[in-house]
Amino acid sequence: MFHVKHTIFALASAQGRAGVSIIRLSGPQALWAAQQLTDKNLTPRVATYAPLTYQNELIDEAVIIWFKAPHSFTGEDCVELHVHGSKAILDRLYIILLELGLKLAMPGEFSRRALEHGKLDLTQAEAIADLVDAESEAQRRQALTQLGGGLKAQYTSWRSDLIDLLARLEVYIDFPDEDLPTELADSILDRIRSLEHALDVAIADSHRGCQIREGYRIVILGEPNAGKSSLFNALLKAEAAIVTPIAGTTRDIIEAQLRIGPYSVLLYDTAGLRETDEAIEAEGIRRARAKAEEADLRIWVIDSTGPALPEDFRDGDLMVFNKIDEAQDSERQAVAALRVSRETSVFAVSVSMATGMTDLVATIEHIISEQLSAQTFPAATRQRHIERLTEARDQLAIARRSDLAVPELTAENVRSAVNSFDQLFGRYDVEGVLDVIFSSFCIGK
Repeated sequence: MFHVKHTIFALASAQGRAGVSIIRLSGPQALWAAQQLTDKNLTPRVATYAPLTYQNELIDEAVIIWFKAPHSFTGEDCVELHVHGSKAILDRLYIILLELGLKLAMPGEFSRRALEHGKLDLTQAEAIADLVDAESEAQRRQALTQLGGGLKAQYTSWRSDLIDLLARLEVYIDFPDEDLPTELADSILDRIRSLEHALDVAIADSHRGCQIREGYRIVILGEPNAGKSSLFNALLKAEAAIVTPIAGTTRDIIEAQLRIGPYSVLLYDTAGLRETDEAIEAEGIRRARAKAEEADLRIWVIDSTGPALPEDFRDGDLMVFNKIDEAQDSERQAVAALRVSRETSVFAVSVSMATGMTDLVATIEHIISEQLSAQTFPAATRQRHIERLTEARDQLAIARRSDLAVPELTAENVRSAVNSFDQLFGRYDVEGVLDVIFSSFCIGK
């Protein structure tokens, strides 16, 4: 951890022209800097209207709020200058604050200082970035739960259980020749198994948290001219992909974001799957197949006028038979009678005529909601969390398999699991991790 000495400032509201913009100051000179701009007396946590002047020049008329340390977001003295959202005003204030010796904040530096002053743990700091980036209702809810300490509470509970387990192990180690009850050894192993199982469940559930945070991935697949790009545009309600009768028009993956219900979705249009000797098209097909392997949901688009099932569909894929309005009666009957598998839903649609689309969209929303809305403990949201939970689980697995043959080594495994949680919270060996995490924040947070 570095020792904070200088005072920083940054725009805490959105960039660009606005009715009101907020410049946030934090550090030992925050109040002093504000008093260089006004002769008004500032009372902690009270909004004060004041003209801002510097060297007898009126800069703006503003509202100033002083948050006295440690009762502030960062734990330091903080000042907010609520000014008119003019680029000229902001530019002038930036110049003045730099002249006063303040430094422009780096991305995430306010949140990092809050972490270092014990106002947040690292999971809550990450939630701030997620909340700023949230574009869907589910992302907002998940970020707020994490910011409110949802993950922190669960991780703290597991860490406390590990500390209690260490205490039991110390008794076992310190009194090896005593007539200790056999129930003590059994209880230690039972606790290890229980914690290992809980972490297994959390790791398995972490995919849900990442899907909500990053976006649920839907990949559209099929042969050329089946109507993949038309379906892509219809789901987006926008002309995002070029649609022509020429086979092979889409040669690379096209990505777009949309919201389905409360969830953020990443939708992918892909190259038509077929055998080809054309190098560029072949690369597009390779990328399409690779993206299909990463998908949370795959939608196969099939031409109803010549229906042919793909060979590599899997349970849970959706089958969309397009151009049903152009199909012969025998082809429609073949589609209606089709049973792919118990887990696969089949839809007969005409994208161009908007026929059958309502049922398809409703099914997609139901699938996403069913997969993402499981009400267990808050799901891990980042790869960093998954890695630390996996480390802790693996250490407990080693401890369990040891069967207390060498209790000192078992205790060391449990201590390593505790260290994994300390890294999750940002308490242990995390300087490089902090640099990476906070560099992804916006300035002013």
